Amino acid sequence: MKLVFEKSVPCRQGLRIPERDVPAGNRLKKEYLRERPAGLPELSELDVVRHFTGLSRRNFGVDNNFYPLGSCTMKYNPKVCERLSSLPGFLYLHPLLPQLHSGGAFTQGALRVLYETDRMLREICGMAAFTMQPMAGAHGELTGIMMMAAYHRDRGNRKTTVLIPDSAHGTNPASAAAAGYTVKTVPSDESGCMSIAALKEMLTEQTAGIMLTCPNTLGLFNPHIKEVCELVHSVDGLAYCDGANLNAIVGKVRPADAGFDMVHVNLHKTFATPHGGGGPGAGPVGVVERLAGYLPVPLVVRQEDGTYALEYDHPKSIGCVSPFYGNFGVILRAYVYLLMVGREGLERIAENAVLNANYIKEKLKPYYEVPYPGLCKHECVISAVSQLHESGIHALDIAKALIDAGFHPPTMYFPTIVKEALMIEPTECESRETLDAFIEAMIDIAEKAKQEPQTLKAAPLTTPVGRLDETKAARQLNIACL
Repeated sequence: MKLVFEKSVPCRQGLRIPERDVPAGNRLKKEYLRERPAGLPELSELDVVRHFTGLSRRNFGVDNNFYPLGSCTMKYNPKVCERLSSLPGFLYLHPLLPQLHSGGAFTQGALRVLYETDRMLREICGMAAFTMQPMAGAHGELTGIMMMAAYHRDRGNRKTTVLIPDSAHGTNPASAAAAGYTVKTVPSDESGCMSIAALKEMLTEQTAGIMLTCPNTLGLFNPHIKEVCELVHSVDGLAYCDGANLNAIVGKVRPADAGFDMVHVNLHKTFATPHGGGGPGAGPVGVVERLAGYLPVPLVVRQEDGTYALEYDHPKSIGCVSPFYGNFGVILRAYVYLLMVGREGLERIAENAVLNANYIKEKLKPYYEVPYPGLCKHECVISAVSQLHESGIHALDIAKALIDAGFHPPTMYFPTIVKEALMIEPTECESRETLDAFIEAMIDIAEKAKQEPQTLKAAPLTTPVGRLDETKAARQLNIACL
């Protein structure tokens, strides 16, 4: 496919600029003017439409193939959620409109959506209250840690450290550090879960809390979770649950019942919003009763007359963490999804997600190393260590070869505690036929690693751009215009 600049023809244009009807001189100073023409491409409207339509067809998305990206839950999003989120009454609603008006309600529908989504999340997570403001999972983490700090300041505690397992999401230590805490890493034991013995040694009176990804990035659920929370509570610390992997346990385990004091929920992962490429997202945070006063304001409340309003009167609140009421479009899609699947549907989500991940893991066991072979939850982690030792094939080579097979690569080299890691999350929505096709491709790649490793080293061979020198690209970034 040619570049848009290569398709350019001098003096060809796709628009006509109307003549000026007001006098205007050149008021720009000479130093602000270009010394030469901008060199923009010159094309007809049809050329432009065909070019960008062609580019769009080269995009890879969950709507056209399997996207097993571990820890990111790239699942299919029902089109009904998109349709209802595009209703004019929601789509064209402005956040500065008044909540109530003498002639009727302007934002009551939106406030009701926020209120009822809050209540459903409370039931799902067992928490006493939620804020809908955070606009991403990491934003939810930071909001939670800010509330943790406010709680300790309020009690006069001199807390300086936050404990984080080495199997946690990478944004956890960043969020804790951004809030001013020193981060200490708790190692995993032979089971792949955080070591209880190491935790006991590291807990001190300076421990503000722990951030635990549940299940962790190996796809494992810590069976000692209640003991972990009790140990942290014994030093007046708080237990924070990173709920980005909630689709593994939704409807089965409520974080509050396990002993957690706070949790964030990635609505764009668990409850169906198109996600990836930096957004959009929403990361509501739920807290137990003793932390409810620290939630960001405003909170949506239902008044005695049945109307909904924004409430700001919370003296201990950490304040606003996002403009207006959060990422409303994402929340609305989650609201539709929750109403559609219901309580029984949420349980089936977890069951199917766990079934699919274990199916892939068991099928690939004879061909790849599985460092933690026990029951996993929503995702499994395999390793290319044996391929590396036998044929010099890295996880990167396997990922590139998957592109030629028509699949998006899984997450590579994460979690870092597994060498040559490939983290695979099939999600709950994929069929057995799709999983079998992916498994067959992975087995074929394992065979090629033995018989013709150079083929994998050259992959991908079917894409417009072949194997790049990624190290050089990162270190010698060249974004110069043609």
